[in-house]
Amino acid sequence: MHIIATMNNRIKELRKQHGLTQDDLALALHVTRQTVVAIEKGKFNPSLELALKLSRLFSLPIEELFQLSDIILD
Repeated sequence: MHIIATMNNRIKELRKQHGLTQDDLALALHVTRQTVVAIEKGKFNPSLELALKLSRLFSLPIEELFQLSDIILD
């Protein structure tokens, strides 16, 4: 049995709720728009520093931004 962990996030949903574009969010976080796109698509897991910036920006604990899910393979 193998367990694979995957990271899901609510960044796109929260960004839209706050009326932010990907460019707006990138500017606020001091990253590129491509970084925001990659995070939203789950292709890039942010550093702890970037996750904390997102947490502060959206006024939510990190656990409400990112969820770790386990996939069990036989």
